Amino acid sequence: MKLRIGLALFLVVIFLATPLWAENTRQNLINESTLEQVIDKNKLRVGFSTFVPWAMKDKQGGYTGFEIDVAKKLAADMGVEIDFVPTKWSGIIPALMTGKFDVIIGGMGITPERNLKVNFSDPYEFSGMSIVANSQVAAGYAGLEAFNDPQVTIVARIGTTAASAAKKHFPKATIRLFDDEGQALQEVLNKRAAAMVSSQPFPEFQTLKYADKLFLPLAGKTFTKEPIGFAIRKGDADFLNFLNNWIRVRNADGWLQERYDFWFTTQDWKSQIE
Repeated sequence: MKLRIGLALFLVVIFLATPLWAENTRQNLINESTLEQVIDKNKLRVGFSTFVPWAMKDKQGGYTGFEIDVAKKLAADMGVEIDFVPTKWSGIIPALMTGKFDVIIGGMGITPERNLKVNFSDPYEFSGMSIVANSQVAAGYAGLEAFNDPQVTIVARIGTTAASAAKKHFPKATIRLFDDEGQALQEVLNKRAAAMVSSQPFPEFQTLKYADKLFLPLAGKTFTKEPIGFAIRKGDADFLNFLNNWIRVRNADGWLQERYDFWFTTQDWKSQIE
């Protein structure tokens, strides 16, 4: 009898304590949310790396580009200040995971491998890989297969989906990787590489700038299609929900498309950069 009474009392205590425990757990999750922390601190810290025209240094020593516009608009809609944290692309995911910043807004392609380490928002844009080649070293080359040769050297930026695409589509070629897009491009300009793999519109813009040295073997077309999303640390449902809904709203009102058209289909922004 005493055992039954004791068990009954135990169950009553558990029943009464469960709502309080659940409420405390819910409140702790809310308090730990990056969204709440950003609002409390009045600052959104954004990790990014420079890619043309996603993010570039401007003449005033700051940054400009499609992703810079996106990050500023996101912070403005949140009612907080923004802190840009330039980071090498090869280390940008580890930096996010260690709390150096709150979100990656840097033209990051959504891949299964990256998704094992971070959570991605819904895509807010799509990108694709293309090739820019040296007119002399790759004279007469057309199509992907022409570059898939052991005698051909192809360059790309390390840690990017461009590097992955180069290795996948040109397994026979010599692939060399660099920390910076500018370094990789110089290899092509200086005839030390036949071609560079990068996301559009970078290849097209470079052929306009160096028309006497470079050409587009694929006539400006892309050979991949990649969804681009915000990356955040895992286990943060509130922040992910906010970002997904922000993307839906800014897609619906046309703001994202308008900014994309400005940065990717015109060069009206050229006067802003160095």
